[in-house]
Amino acid sequence: MTAAEAVGVLRFDRVTKEYPRSGLALHEVSFRVAKGEFVFLTGPSGAGKSTILRLAYFAERPTSGLVRVSGVNSEHASRREISKLRRRLGIVFQDFRLLEDRTAEENVGFALEVTGVPRAQIGPKVSRVLTQVGLAAKATAFPRELSGGEQQRVAIARALVNDPFVLIADEPTGNLDERATRGVFQLLREINAAGTAIIMATHDLDLVRHADYRTLELNRGQIVFDSAESPEPAA
Repeated sequence: MTAAEAVGVLRFDRVTKEYPRSGLALHEVSFRVAKGEFVFLTGPSGAGKSTILRLAYFAERPTSGLVRVSGVNSEHASRREISKLRRRLGIVFQDFRLLEDRTAEENVGFALEVTGVPRAQIGPKVSRVLTQVGLAAKATAFPRELSGGEQQRVAIARALVNDPFVLIADEPTGNLDERATRGVFQLLREINAAGTAIIMATHDLDLVRHADYRTLELNRGQIVFDSAESPEPAA
């Protein structure tokens, strides 16, 4: 094992994923994400970005090949191991997925409640992450009272409240306007700078071009470009 592999948080080894109805989604995809790294996943719709992320948090298992996330591997992982792993992952979606009948602080706190965190610890943890994402003043607001950018910040706070070692983000700025996109992306940069690895699927190539982060480009279920290995993408 190399030094890079030893500190890696996510590893795909010749991963293929095929669905009964839609067919091949990924074909022999291999890559590593190192501790504290920020990685973009880019490519057209249907290229396999979301499939990679679903495999990364074990919502799916590969048809062949192996996924390893912080020592848990897709071949042998039990439901209990996957459940424990997910408590250490932060997951953010394009559509926020907030509970409409709960306030911002209640949405964030719910992520702790379901994992059995003592009630006395929930309040301080929720307060900390809402402050981190710049929403301490909106703690008692309901999702309908928040802008799209603010709702996504609540979703990010919910993902951060368990102190994840990696944040998995599936088009987190896809439903936001340009100003909100800049704000959310700056927040993700700050989270990464504090040591959390981030793997982010995005269609926003302007965002990718202006950020000095590793880019994996997918097309038809395969990695066609990795900026860590190539100076420029193929024509």
